[in-house]
Amino acid sequence: VREESQPSLNLIKEQLQQADLAHFDESGVRVDGKLQWLHSSSTETLTYYGIHEKRGREAMDAIGILPEFEGRAVHDHYKSYNTYDCEHAFCNAHHLRELQFITDQYQQEWASQMATLLRDIKREVDNAPASSSSLPIGRLSHFGKLYDTTLEQGFLANPPPDNPPPKSRGRLKQSPPKNLLDRLQKHKAEVLAFMYDFNVPFDNNLAERDIRMIKVKQNVSGSFRTHDGADTFCDIRSYISTARKQATNVFSALFNAIKGQPFLPDTIDSSSE
Repeated sequence: VREESQPSLNLIKEQLQQADLAHFDESGVRVDGKLQWLHSSSTETLTYYGIHEKRGREAMDAIGILPEFEGRAVHDHYKSYNTYDCEHAFCNAHHLRELQFITDQYQQEWASQMATLLRDIKREVDNAPASSSSLPIGRLSHFGKLYDTTLEQGFLANPPPDNPPPKSRGRLKQSPPKNLLDRLQKHKAEVLAFMYDFNVPFDNNLAERDIRMIKVKQNVSGSFRTHDGADTFCDIRSYISTARKQATNVFSALFNAIKGQPFLPDTIDSSSE
């Protein structure tokens, strides 16, 4: 089925490259006894998986979707994604988990306030009129100012060291609260993209759901014995997941692929909504 489904896989990659918005994620897997990385690219109607020995840009370039992608990429804060010249949106589910950790471990009030703010914005976005494409300008300004004020409180609670060690090399090690504050400040537009454009989701749950099936497979079987077996599984799983997302009977799609008439994605996908 892997060879017979190649026309479909080629179209999936092409349509993901042209999508207005797509989700990206990666997760470690065991292949031939070694740690490898499963990379996923997906929308509501398309899924593509690839396995590579590296996690970062080398792997993403080899898979070939992000280098051609010009839409908005939704992902976690892994730095390799930000090296691509496209628009970005960060997963706020990750931020909520980090903010909860800081609240629990460091008892810093700003983290709890930021988590509440993100949830409040999401609630307002969810309750906005169906005809809206963004929050009203006044609400955008209001939430943007609250965001900045909360960060200011966080930086006051996490000042930089007064006297860095002499002859120190590289960046000074920072606390988790300071690292998160720096990211939230630098990438404010990517964190709050969902309130400016309702086509942008609050989180990256779609990608996490798509990766979950591969993780379930590994939990059952333990690992992939060979690289070829891992690649074959990714290709077939990409084909099946896309067929299912496009309301195509999976058994029919597999049977037709064996006959040399594989299921083909219908149209170029332009959003993840």
